[in-house]
Amino acid sequence: MAESQLSKRIEKLAPELDRIIDTSETIHDLADGFGGAQGPAEGPLWWKEGGYLLFSDIHNNKRMKYESGKGVSLHLEPTNRANGLTRDLQGRLVACEHDSRRVTRLELDGSLTVICNSYQGRQLNRPNDVVVKSDGAIYFTDPWTNPNPPNQWDLPFSGVYRLTPDLGTLTLLVDDFTLPNGLAFSPDESVLYINDTRRGHIRAFDVMPNGAISRASDRVFADLRGPEPGVPDGMKVDVEGNVYCGGAGGIWIMDKTGKKLGRIVHGAPATTNVGFGGDDWKTLYVTSRNHLGSVKVKIPGIPVPVGKK
Repeated sequence: MAESQLSKRIEKLAPELDRIIDTSETIHDLADGFGGAQGPAEGPLWWKEGGYLLFSDIHNNKRMKYESGKGVSLHLEPTNRANGLTRDLQGRLVACEHDSRRVTRLELDGSLTVICNSYQGRQLNRPNDVVVKSDGAIYFTDPWTNPNPPNQWDLPFSGVYRLTPDLGTLTLLVDDFTLPNGLAFSPDESVLYINDTRRGHIRAFDVMPNGAISRASDRVFADLRGPEPGVPDGMKVDVEGNVYCGGAGGIWIMDKTGKKLGRIVHGAPATTNVGFGGDDWKTLYVTSRNHLGSVKVKIPGIPVPVGKK
């Protein structure tokens, strides 16, 4: 670990980075020992009213809780090897479950609602990451990342979907990704970013008034391949539209045009996801294959909804 500690740094690729993060900012290691062959630490989600971070330990089938000054404790076991986590407009936890191949919502009374588990009668592949739009619609990625080959009754593609707020209508938005993974909206929700882990890039789509995406607007927003380990995975956006995404060598920071402003080299292989938190949403939490870290930024992330009183 000593070698990776020395290699930690924040690289400035453009002067605009100075408004976003100090290159002298300390990259903190908060906890490690997570993950394994069937999946890493993932899905960091700030629970604002509780002042703690939830994240997935996929391989160990657990949801973990990190509190500053207290460290990491077990929050839930088992989780059906859940991956991506978010909250809906009512502050309920929404999770992408690998083993059960479904998206679920944890109700305020502690019961679990299956909000999606199939498309046109076929079971979902393996829901990966999820984001909720300000109108309550739920968007999620569904790549085939099962270790087993697909059966003839499984879906023949990896999809990205939109589920209406009333959970009544599931729409396939796009089906030509190799491995759709992280997804995030621009601050005004006019653009949906979706990355393709296998192809090593982020694609951007204009969002139409009905919540669907304009296929004609499909464009490569940024290519994050390189010689170092790491691929596009989890992704988040700050309130000014800067995009944070794992890629070769660490976490890349891009402006809303896709220009690469800098890179957070946190010393752990393969960034699996990032999430904003802290009282001011200016702490960037990062999960890797087996560890949790954080770094302070200057521009807050887009807040996650909190529970309704």
